[in-house]
Amino acid sequence: QVLLVESGGGLVQAGDSLRLSCAASGLIFSDYLMGWFRQAPGKEREFVAAINWNSDRTNYADSVKGRLKISRDNAKNTVYLQMSTLRPEDTAVYYCAAAQTMWSRVTESRQYDYWGQGTQVTVSS
Repeated sequence: QVLLVESGGGLVQAGDSLRLSCAASGLIFSDYLMGWFRQAPGKEREFVAAINWNSDRTNYADSVKGRLKISRDNAKNTVYLQMSTLRPEDTAVYYCAAAQTMWSRVTESRQYDYWGQGTQVTVSS
């Protein structure tokens, strides 16, 4: 059984930082590229960031470039999302996901095979 478990969310003020973690089990972690998506109330789920199996490729949504950084530790089966200079518009449930797909399609949520349950990030102004 594949499990992805996110942690690290919370309530912070604008300008603060958070680090989200996603621990994976039940799969060969290094066989998968990993992504982070988010869903704000009343909005569709959107792509945030992705990282390939050996960390030599990353992709970010324009809205988070320069503020969020994705990384992974294959020895720990964990992917991270370091979030800095947070804004109220970053408020959402953040999901990690695993995929075996072409790098050109990493922004497409339907390409991901496994999803975590999500962790809430709330940024107050």
